[in-house]
Amino acid sequence: MTPSVFKIALAAASVAAPALAAEGAGKSTRYWDCCKPSCAWPEKADVSAPAAVCNADNTPLNDPLADSGCDGGPAFTCANYSPWAVNDNLAYGFAATAINGGSEASWCCACYRLTFTDGPVAGKTMIVQSTNTGGDISNNHFDILMPGGGVGLFDGCTPQYGGIPGAQYGGVSSREECEQMPEALKEGCFWRFDWFANADNPNLNFEQVQCPSEITAISGCTRSDDGNFPAA
Repeated sequence: MTPSVFKIALAAASVAAPALAAEGAGKSTRYWDCCKPSCAWPEKADVSAPAAVCNADNTPLNDPLADSGCDGGPAFTCANYSPWAVNDNLAYGFAATAINGGSEASWCCACYRLTFTDGPVAGKTMIVQSTNTGGDISNNHFDILMPGGGVGLFDGCTPQYGGIPGAQYGGVSSREECEQMPEALKEGCFWRFDWFANADNPNLNFEQVQCPSEITAISGCTRSDDGNFPAA
């Protein structure tokens, strides 16, 4: 093969089959801390806009520099970041991520297909957009946003809602306890016990994919390189 033909063939192959930017085996946990997501701050990554935030009554807040409700500011996680079922085997949602070899510049507003490998959700798939990071997660870790999942290290839910039920780590213990959640968070809490079958931190395989429009319509955040990845 001549050098020019080789270059053409190599270019065609790269267009036809873009490599996955991130894939492998990972782990999951759950949380809902009500805080402003890390990817809602400007200049974290090359994106169309920072991830959306809301004020305490879940009205969109159009100030990317607003301080987090966890630090006494007016910016909180919007209730519509709650996960939802697309069908019996597919769900959409959001997560805090820490993926080996990356940083916020590569994680923020990227989407990943999670295929759960154990527990009651084994074989089910969830597509999540990374809207947050954290010093308490590492090594291919997806901390899935779900109301009633536990506030974890930071509690923005007390200033936003006057508090929510459940343990600091782990959250609510039953579907019935979801009835005590603020109205805006109930459906997301029910999801944990319905579609997610109350799975307790299942392991998973993940791969980076293009973000579904249903997800970016909520976050308002799309990466400039999103089109480089396989369709979800």
